[in-house]
Amino acid sequence: MQIPAISIEDYISKIPEERQEVFKKMFDTVNDNLPQGFKTGVSYGMVGWNVPLETFPAGYHCTPGSALPFMSLASQKNFIALYHMGMYAKPELLDWFVAEFPKHSKRKLDMGKSCIRFKKMDEIPFELIAELSKKMTVDEWINIYESNLKK
Repeated sequence: MQIPAISIEDYISKIPEERQEVFKKMFDTVNDNLPQGFKTGVSYGMVGWNVPLETFPAGYHCTPGSALPFMSLASQKNFIALYHMGMYAKPELLDWFVAEFPKHSKRKLDMGKSCIRFKKMDEIPFELIAELSKKMTVDEWINIYESNLKK
């Protein structure tokens, strides 16, 4: 489900009111803990963090001329989704997250390749999301992205 928005504030205003506070807290948790160099914005109908073209002029190979996506946050119909491309591209990071999740939540991990789904708004493990957000720098993400692209 994509939400057409021109800014992060616009996006948040368009999601269900009962979800806005939790969504904002999730956004702040990621934003406050990401290493320097990632930029926020709205793309692909989600709020996201990317590597700007000034830092990585090659940009995203799927959409030439656009910034390299890294993490995104979306309000879907029945859940909030956090997308972390670093976990998709670096198996060690995914393994760490899967092992840590049960220490922070009594819920079963609901996850796809890069998507973590949170259906219970009052049970989001914000401390774990903060730790995850700190785990990859812009330079590391660019190196992983480029090495995977060459395969």
